[in-house]
Amino acid sequence: MNASSEARQRRSVKSFVLRQGRFSPAQRRAYESLLPRFSIPFSATPVDLARSFGRNNAKILEIGSGMGETTAAIASLHPELDFVAVEVHTPGVGNLLKLVDERGLANVRIVQHDAVEVVERMIGPGALAGAHVFFPDPWPKKKHHKRRLLQPEFVHLLAGRLAPGACLHVATDWGDYAEQILSTMSDEPLLENSCARFAPRPEYRPLTKFERRGLELGHDVRDLIFRRR
Repeated sequence: MNASSEARQRRSVKSFVLRQGRFSPAQRRAYESLLPRFSIPFSATPVDLARSFGRNNAKILEIGSGMGETTAAIASLHPELDFVAVEVHTPGVGNLLKLVDERGLANVRIVQHDAVEVVERMIGPGALAGAHVFFPDPWPKKKHHKRRLLQPEFVHLLAGRLAPGACLHVATDWGDYAEQILSTMSDEPLLENSCARFAPRPEYRPLTKFERRGLELGHDVRDLIFRRR
């Protein structure tokens, strides 16, 4: 198998599984009525993010926005920034749209597609002022570790989409994944760690219900904040 075949095979291993989940009436209404306004359709070529938002403010990529609570909270606190939320699960997209509507947020857009393909194809080099990957699926079984999102190839790809000085912020409550991410990001020549190892949780990252549940179970939450060289 040659290098290009191996690369294609790696890309075919998804870091997510589409789950149906509960789709509440309010989420469905938001999804059906608001998605055309706040979505950015997947594109196989780089998109003009300034045009998508109607302004040229700094852009932050939110990978795996889940049910949208964190994205909506950060976007509410920072109206001067624009947030591109990437999420594949329809209930999560619907819930984020509901929150966007309730809070009157104009600085959020959603791409409902695989994050690897979004970063690879839709985002141009140096286009991002930051990227957040909060609580990616840890795929805890060893045989599933190949499905983890933050592999060296993807970290390198994502780092190249950051502007110099921009931060890649990752948070996880899964110990061995935290160590793997730390090693992977430390080995990436485009990135430098802002701390000796893990960073204290910054005030801008809200404490979510998911995180509280993990803390109650005794999980240690670790933040990693690396800067683009």
